Amino acid sequence: MMKSRREFLVEGSTVLSGLAVSNLLSRSVHAGHEAALKLGVIGVGWYGMVDARAALQVGGVEIAAICDVDSEHLEKSASELEKLQGKRPKMFKLYEDMLSQTDLDAVIIASPPHWHALHLWACLKHNLDVYCEKPLAYDIRECQAMVSAVQRSGRIVQVGFQRRQHASFQQVRDFIASGEAGNIVQVDAQIHYRAGTKDPTPKDPPPSLDWNLWCGPGPLIPYSEQVGHFNWRLEKTSGHGHLVDWGIHLIDATRMILGLTTPQKVVAAGGIYQLKGIITTPDTLTVHFEFDRCPVVWRHRLWGAEEYSPDVNNGIFFYGTKATVFVTDGRWVVVPAQKNSERKEYTPKTDAGVEHMRNFLTAVRERKQPACPIEEGYRSTATVKLAMIAYESDSIVRWDESQGDIQDNPTARALLKREYRAPWRHPADQEA
Repeated sequence: MMKSRREFLVEGSTVLSGLAVSNLLSRSVHAGHEAALKLGVIGVGWYGMVDARAALQVGGVEIAAICDVDSEHLEKSASELEKLQGKRPKMFKLYEDMLSQTDLDAVIIASPPHWHALHLWACLKHNLDVYCEKPLAYDIRECQAMVSAVQRSGRIVQVGFQRRQHASFQQVRDFIASGEAGNIVQVDAQIHYRAGTKDPTPKDPPPSLDWNLWCGPGPLIPYSEQVGHFNWRLEKTSGHGHLVDWGIHLIDATRMILGLTTPQKVVAAGGIYQLKGIITTPDTLTVHFEFDRCPVVWRHRLWGAEEYSPDVNNGIFFYGTKATVFVTDGRWVVVPAQKNSERKEYTPKTDAGVEHMRNFLTAVRERKQPACPIEEGYRSTATVKLAMIAYESDSIVRWDESQGDIQDNPTARALLKREYRAPWRHPADQEA
């Protein structure tokens, strides 16, 4: 076991303070706060542009360069950005070219998760700060190598768990910390919806898309409309499923609210019952996470009737001895344990995406840790990835956070790292 895997969680909180001042002031933005931050964006599909718009809304930035393996995405996004900021960004197909040929201060990584590790790795080599979308990476060994690399570099890295900035989740954190809900005995988190699916029949990719490069270090799978743009989230080799893609937000929020680290034991059960032959990750899944403080149960179903009330089909229940607290975007509810007690509902409004980006840009300017530094992004990503390992290995997974490793389960342990497709090299192998 490498020393970095054992010590990175402890070292992460202090590494920034030990950096030489000259390194922090190596770029012009660090010396003067008046200049606009020059940002690059890797991946300008749907959510890459959401992040770019958020940065422009915060202000004090220029989207100077964009990168995508789909030329249609590039042209469309460049035209929109030109209208929004009055200047057309440079366009690149290869991220290495963008990073080497453009003078940037920071980069937004909004590519599919199987590319995140290599994109972050390259940004750090160019001494750039990074806003990286969730999940942090595709596998846990990638995540661990990324944390170590960030700590060595001292760069600012924010992971895109924007609900950390939403007033609903912050207020629930404070309410539970006050003791008004009593002792939290269990947490249930869930997102139930009907997944939109497309034709899974293999076909030629559109002429604008370099499919081989899109697959990159992951397996070269056949292109179809189902695993192309957007719907890759439910593909095993890229997005890795609903819990990893969307549910991870609620797992991260739960961790933030209760101050949890990673689970010691994970059990998962489910399968592809209704969408077999269309998606490659479970359309129905239940996961039991054993944390130090209390168990957390995850549930999702991607098909069928919408019998769940829209008020609670997406959110987190905290079951306390004095009250149950439910929280979702823009709303949280307190249900007292006493019979016939009045429920209280609160509806704070927050543009969490903009505020999370604002937090990152402020951290870049002021050289301080953001709301979701890479260590926290790692813990939330590792949590949901352990769930998928438990599901795919059909076994109980016991996790030792201090060692960063699965205990006494070789089959599950083998799933901590996915072999890369040549010529790409896994960051953990590059560290070695």
